[in-house]
Amino acid sequence: MNSKQDQSHIKWISDFIWNIADDRLRDVYVRGKYRDVILPFTVLRRLDAVLEATKDAVLERKKFLDTHKVAEQDGALRMAAGQAFYNVSEFTLAKLKASAAGQRLRDDFIAYLDGFSPNVQEILTKFNFRNQIQKLVDSHVLGYLIDDFLDPEVNLAPLPVKDADGRIKLPALDNHGMGTVFEELIRRFNEDNNEEAGEHFTPRDVVQLMAKLLFLPVADRIESSTYSLYDGSCGTGGMLTVAEEALHELAEQHGKEVSIHLFGQEISDETYAICKADLLLKGEGAEAENIVGGADKSTLSADQFRSREFDFMISNPPYGKSWKTDLERMGGKKEFNDPRFIVSHAGNNEFKLLTRSSDGQLMFQVNKLQKMKHNTPLGSRIALVHNGSALFTGDAGQGESNIRRWVLENDWLEAIIALPLNIFYNTGIATYIWVLANKKAEARRGKVQLIDASQWFQPLRRNLGKKNCELSDADIQRILDLYLGDAQETAQSKWFDTQDFGYWKITVERPLRLKSQLSDERIEPLRFATGDEALRAEIYATHGEALYSEFAKRKPAIEAWLKGEDENEDDDSEDSDSSDDGEATTTRKAVPAKRRKKLLDASTWQRDKGLMEVAKRAQQALGSAVFDDHNEFRSRFDEALKAQGDKLGAPEKKAIYKAVSWRDEAAPPVIAKRSKLKAGEHFEPGSDGAYLETVGKDRFMVEYEPDSELRDTEQVPLKEPGGIDAFFVREVLPHAPDAWIATDKTQIGYEISFARYFYKPAPLRTLAKIRADILALEQQSEGLLHRIVGGA
Repeated sequence: MNSKQDQSHIKWISDFIWNIADDRLRDVYVRGKYRDVILPFTVLRRLDAVLEATKDAVLERKKFLDTHKVAEQDGALRMAAGQAFYNVSEFTLAKLKASAAGQRLRDDFIAYLDGFSPNVQEILTKFNFRNQIQKLVDSHVLGYLIDDFLDPEVNLAPLPVKDADGRIKLPALDNHGMGTVFEELIRRFNEDNNEEAGEHFTPRDVVQLMAKLLFLPVADRIESSTYSLYDGSCGTGGMLTVAEEALHELAEQHGKEVSIHLFGQEISDETYAICKADLLLKGEGAEAENIVGGADKSTLSADQFRSREFDFMISNPPYGKSWKTDLERMGGKKEFNDPRFIVSHAGNNEFKLLTRSSDGQLMFQVNKLQKMKHNTPLGSRIALVHNGSALFTGDAGQGESNIRRWVLENDWLEAIIALPLNIFYNTGIATYIWVLANKKAEARRGKVQLIDASQWFQPLRRNLGKKNCELSDADIQRILDLYLGDAQETAQSKWFDTQDFGYWKITVERPLRLKSQLSDERIEPLRFATGDEALRAEIYATHGEALYSEFAKRKPAIEAWLKGEDENEDDDSEDSDSSDDGEATTTRKAVPAKRRKKLLDASTWQRDKGLMEVAKRAQQALGSAVFDDHNEFRSRFDEALKAQGDKLGAPEKKAIYKAVSWRDEAAPPVIAKRSKLKAGEHFEPGSDGAYLETVGKDRFMVEYEPDSELRDTEQVPLKEPGGIDAFFVREVLPHAPDAWIATDKTQIGYEISFARYFYKPAPLRTLAKIRADILALEQQSEGLLHRIVGGA
């Protein structure tokens, strides 16, 4: 058969199986659940057909092994079957067809399933297929399904069906054809169940583009050798198999013969089962052994390939999905010590690559980067899909920004390609392909290419969920032409230095300026200085000085009030339910336990009363006049404390200062530190907040208290001419001459603002058009006024 006929035949088989679902399951399952039966049944029929020729040999080998009490039988049975799987039950689907219906068929069918090899058993378990059997029996559908899959008009076997004269009646279905049939069924079920499709199924057009981006740049360097291909969130395995086909095809075009080993990990039971089954059906049993998965096999918290490195990696990791459970399994942020995500970089031995727990997509990227080969000529190449937040989410020093910094400063990012909106099944948001490599071509070193392909697509005739367009072959080629061509800028392709995306985040401080006054109005609130001032004031208003002399006695009533309990709840009077005007009375909302605990701590009340009394004694010595200089106030206040014999710790002093002081721009800056310079000691003030003060012949280095309310941050590009100091002098000091930079808080961050680089403002209208519109509006308004006045 030619290729076109092959495709036609494969489509016919896919349609046949698809129609079985509609014919047999319509009244038994909702449409979205057809796949729970049809996919495992398709796997069973293919395996059954493949094993048919060696069934007797397997049964004989099983009998021999049992007779000789051989414990480890798996290898011998695989050899007898000539496959990576086998079945040791006495049944085949054809024999089951002859079984009685009802419970006898159920028991025989279960015995048939139990006879499969462990790798097939795992697939059936992950499909949750055994839980469907009783439902199929009760609805009298199981026998019909077996009949339908054994229909003589369809051949799922690797050998052709011949008539009595030896002529081919139905062509054989080889492993590639069977894999294509299964992929087609997966695609149709995913598209039919659009809400879940995007989680596990990446559109084939996107995968084909990603595969070409992976392999084409190194096409002439592919050798006749063995290569590994890895997907850490492999879903149904579509990316792996498409990429495998692309690499084989590329190698053949260059006269090379390659062996490709697939590796994947998937957390969803069903999609893991589909992926593994797909490889078995394609005759890639050895590769199926390299696919691991299940609910306990998260790539982040349970990496099954921790010590492996791979030549090529491809993935569509989950974006916008929480990884909080993984984080907790890994010890939480305090106990986290996974060396994949805590690296040595830029002089920091504990450079953390941990994203916020609400979105772990960039963690999957880090996992792949940690599996790169560094000692091979090709190194490793990676293609991933991310949404827009991977480009810019995370401030300098935070996990997402750190990951971008780690990637860019190691020069691993080759390109980012913006895809069209609505290209995926379950989301219409912007998505981007990242291409990374650790052995970049010379022309790409130190550079990053951004390609805007968001407008290159062809509409679908019918929407598939939110997917309303696809990448045509021509669209893919346009992208590849830009990616593989000369480094020339166009409207859709721009080139940047890696440092273009970096910036310093500087913290700009300004001095705290305070005035102070020991007035009665400012001293009295110290009674509630511990916090929850409003609640403490209400409690004090109710209980007064008794709070200090008999707190234990008052505590139950206070606690009940804080819990929102009604002290008169046993009162059956009419007034207990409503007020005179008919409005319902409200009950106090309970105060959280943590706050209640502090409010019910007698020592906090005594401590606050003590502060108030200390302040009053200081008031007697200093009076209640306003101090325009807080520095003078603090000095005089300390003298008063010493004279009175009062001793306060720093927190207590701070509480009093806070209560009796307020901000005032006219006040002198509050001094935090004042150090006398030695004779001849050199000191030159800069922009770091240290100033020179001269008093007579003495010189002092002075640092001021920063005002948190005036604190600001600025982003300074890493390529800023003159660096941070030049930016500060030009952009900050003209507006805030007393400002300085908190150098210990300076962080380096990276973000990629795709929209900024490709933004196209709407063209302004010409003056002639604007004038014409104004004249038209004037004429309309004059006509309206005439009608109003005329009507009057």
